[in-house]
Amino acid sequence: MRLDLLAALAGVLVALQSRINGELALRLNNSLEAAIISFGTGLIVVTAISIFIPGVKTGTKKLIAAVRARELPKVRLFAGSIGATFVAVQTQIVPILGVAIFSVAAIAGQTAVSLGVDRWGLTGGGKKEITTRRVIAAILTIIAVLVSVWDRINAENLSLFAVVLGILAGAIVGVQRAFNGQINEKSQQSFTTSLLNFITGMLLLIFLMCVGLLTHHAHLSAIPHMPWWLYSGGTIGVFYIAFASTIVQHLGVLTFTLFTVGGQLLGSLLIDVLAPTAGVHISWYLISGIVMTYLGVIVSGSGQSRFARK
Repeated sequence: MRLDLLAALAGVLVALQSRINGELALRLNNSLEAAIISFGTGLIVVTAISIFIPGVKTGTKKLIAAVRARELPKVRLFAGSIGATFVAVQTQIVPILGVAIFSVAAIAGQTAVSLGVDRWGLTGGGKKEITTRRVIAAILTIIAVLVSVWDRINAENLSLFAVVLGILAGAIVGVQRAFNGQINEKSQQSFTTSLLNFITGMLLLIFLMCVGLLTHHAHLSAIPHMPWWLYSGGTIGVFYIAFASTIVQHLGVLTFTLFTVGGQLLGSLLIDVLAPTAGVHISWYLISGIVMTYLGVIVSGSGQSRFARK
């Protein structure tokens, strides 16, 4: 199976999850609770999968053995907490920026950090040198962020702070992908990686909610009657993590990120066209930014994908 196509599919899942989680936060008017619901439903799904797939239990044992043998640093096990942070930011920012602009901002952060992550060999698949093509791709992607929001810099409904948060959210995702690659290398079972991610992520979100409630900086909202699909963000996350943790070992974080861009940006643009967020419009600046980002995909990733056949 072609890993580049799987990476593109993973990108479509990211765009879809962004819209679902953003809409959920908007309906609840509570981004943290929306993140907890997303992670909670995902945890239920991946736990059910674990019951019916014996390999998940075996993968967990291998992972524990790797930690005890000090083959895997304990800090890597908290990759899910990084993902929880991303989801919390995502649910807050997407209603403000729209899926497409948030995606471009997050991609810029992912691309820049991925250069260092691959160079240090944090994926479990070996080190990958920082080449001229990779640097050019990263620069093109960052410039694309500026181009995509250029016509909205002075707009009342654009928050530059939200754009910066989107970039930072993308940056930590680059680190999470590398950690998950290492976890998957030791467990040899992608759903073990997903299960661990959702457990640690859920724990962090519950902790943040408890702190928020005690300090009166957070509240619990009544859950209104909502369409079933608003609860599917966590399930999408389960399969995304399973895909990503396997693919990133072979492609590296940067190449995986750039192949993912194709699916993510085109998917997010389509979502904004067919089901736009209130106040969000599609401009030629945004389309130009997406084209520039895709050019980065070609510069760094085209012709360098690897293949896996089963």
